[in-house]
Amino acid sequence: MTKNFVEELRWRGMLAQIMPGTEEYLNANMVSAYLGTDPTADSLHIGHLCGIMMLRHLQRCGHKPYLLVGGATGMIGDPSGKSQERNLLDAATLYHNQEAIKKQVSKFLDFDGTEPNKAELVNNYDWMKDFTFLDFAREVGKHITVNYMMAKDSVQKRLNGEARDGLSFTEFTYQLLQGYDFLYQYQKYGVRLQLGGNDQWGNMTTGTELIHRTLGNDAECYCLTCPLITKSDGKKFGKTESGNIWLDPARTTPYAFYQFWLNVSDAEAEKYIKIFTDLDKETIDALIAEHNEDPGRRVLQKRLAEEVTTMVHSREDLETAQEASNILFGKGTKETLQKFDEATLLSIFEGVPHFQLPKDQLGQPAVDLFTRDDVKIFNSKGEMRKLVQGGGVSLNKEKLGAFDQVVTADDLIDGKYLLVQRGKKNYYLITVK
Repeated sequence: MTKNFVEELRWRGMLAQIMPGTEEYLNANMVSAYLGTDPTADSLHIGHLCGIMMLRHLQRCGHKPYLLVGGATGMIGDPSGKSQERNLLDAATLYHNQEAIKKQVSKFLDFDGTEPNKAELVNNYDWMKDFTFLDFAREVGKHITVNYMMAKDSVQKRLNGEARDGLSFTEFTYQLLQGYDFLYQYQKYGVRLQLGGNDQWGNMTTGTELIHRTLGNDAECYCLTCPLITKSDGKKFGKTESGNIWLDPARTTPYAFYQFWLNVSDAEAEKYIKIFTDLDKETIDALIAEHNEDPGRRVLQKRLAEEVTTMVHSREDLETAQEASNILFGKGTKETLQKFDEATLLSIFEGVPHFQLPKDQLGQPAVDLFTRDDVKIFNSKGEMRKLVQGGGVSLNKEKLGAFDQVVTADDLIDGKYLLVQRGKKNYYLITVK
């Protein structure tokens, strides 16, 4: 082993709970371990990243990672940390989601290598779809008492009023299904360790209990969890006002993704750079020291955003995101603007005043277009004339040479947008239709 996996998680702040004997077992063996993920969308979001990084470190420490896509359990819903039951998905949707997730995780794990510890993707739908209820009750249900299941925190919270509709039998059986996943993989693939978020501890320990009751107390099986990652205000990590930050560039542009990391607080950046990058301890300690000398330079945030954007997307996407970020700070040219796709352009200027202009109005002087009642960038033609003469007005990042310069279809970015800049910081986006 090149590294101690548990120690790697420990210094990174990625270790919450661990069963006795786990570290010793990992240090003495090449261990197969699995982490389950929810396939209810065709993209992971950054809330999943801590678990994926656990698998990445596991593989780098010489162990074998299994990513379990919960095709069967995704059809039911897990009560842990949730107040209502999930929507149920059909098999075709789940398969589509599984393939999309594998493509994303392939950037973090080696699924195609020749080493014994190459990553594997499995789907519990494959072993649950033909498992009859009677067989399940006889082979699994008889080993775990209702008393044991009722004692779990996730169940107690739902029963004690946190859920308006209580807890369905479907969800109550979830921990048995997750427990059986561990047992099945234990016997089929030699998996000995389950990884997960700390809210999964109850379900995970049901798996070790089921293994011991089925195969005997000598069966070696372990659990290890990472903490639930939160923002400095205690709120759920990965959520913004507009929703999740997705790994799929079609759902969250690389620019918006980069901006999320760039805008975290100093305390968050110090925590996240350990969890969400591969940088070693010496490098991170040096970055923290450099950041603390001059926090205004935001050294940690910039390096964090660079590392995660490159890992999830690409170096090219990072450079585009950095160019896009510079646009708002007075840098960039019309050529730079023309490089961005529509989604990135709209991400950059999300929140700036946005106007609509009929396409048949093109061909008029700028002073007439930008003082209209429906495109009120300037209060009057006189005001605009003075600003243009002082060099304070730009169209598509180019200084407006004359206030009566004619605006034509040739000026449109991506065939439909005009970007007007008033002074250094005031931007206005016009959609021409």
